[in-house]
Amino acid sequence: MKIIKYIILILVIFLISLFVLSRVPAIQDRVVTNVIKNVLSNPVSLPDDGLSALVCGSRSPLPSPGRAETCIIIKAGQNLYVVDVGDGSISNLRNWGVDLTPVKAVLFTHLHSDHISDLADLHLNTWVNNPTKSEKLKVYGPEGVEDVVNGFEDAYKLDYQFRNEHHGNKVAPLNFAGYETFTIDLSNPIIIDDNGLKVTAFKVIHDPIEPALGFRFDYKGRSIVISGDTISTENTIKNSKNADVLFHEAQANHIVKILENENKKVGNNLAAKIMADIVTYHTTPIEAAEIANQANVKHLVFYHLTPAPRNALMERMFVRGVNDIRKEWTLSDDGTLVILPPNSEKIEITKIN
Repeated sequence: MKIIKYIILILVIFLISLFVLSRVPAIQDRVVTNVIKNVLSNPVSLPDDGLSALVCGSRSPLPSPGRAETCIIIKAGQNLYVVDVGDGSISNLRNWGVDLTPVKAVLFTHLHSDHISDLADLHLNTWVNNPTKSEKLKVYGPEGVEDVVNGFEDAYKLDYQFRNEHHGNKVAPLNFAGYETFTIDLSNPIIIDDNGLKVTAFKVIHDPIEPALGFRFDYKGRSIVISGDTISTENTIKNSKNADVLFHEAQANHIVKILENENKKVGNNLAAKIMADIVTYHTTPIEAAEIANQANVKHLVFYHLTPAPRNALMERMFVRGVNDIRKEWTLSDDGTLVILPPNSEKIEITKIN
């Protein structure tokens, strides 16, 4: 009994000492310095070669704690390509310590807000303090992308000016501020063909959004397809043929129906209408699994999850029935990382945080 009392006494003394020391400026400075050293010396590094994909946002506009809106960053060799850039996605990448200076381009699947809202934050992190910067940030997207990008330019032109005036041309060069925009013409679907990387755009169906796109990345014998937002369509199957990995959006309509009914019960009729509307232009997990099978895809990753699961029970409910169709699949989270070594059959699925 005495031993327990001594242990408790020692613990109390320790906690009091810790409380007192934490208020000493010199101790505060030392602790924060060590934290900063650790952050700066341990950034997240993506594989140096081959093809890889990092999910920087895994949810749709429906909120889910701990998840950002849709975003996937592709690394091919030393270059990065960002496919969609929804709210919170760039904060994720910065918190993980991902170096964004090698970003070569942004590719928009379509122009819904949850796919474009963090464009300005991405631009800032590729522009300021980038010693290798030699051009404006390239943005590829469907018809209408110029209007979107011009809107960002108008909104942030004072930001460019203020940062340049404060930091100077070495840190914030005005001639490289902003964007170079490319409207994708599906009659010429290969939009990037550079240093062994080929990026092919293809049309998907997300009515009334027209056009909506998917993208296929081929590099050093490996391939990744990103569906964008779409219903089940033959064009996704065609463009995913024999791909190593297919990232396909997924909406659990059986959960969406519950959301519709519960909103009706509490009088949120407009929210209920939204739930009823969205079932018409997304793909269920089972449909995505069938697409992957028909395309002979090696691994399927569900992303743009609607509604994104908040716990293990919801995860099981979200993918109900998928195991009856195929076994090689992953339900993504923010930080899901897919690594495809060059000229290999290996597929590594991991998580960076």
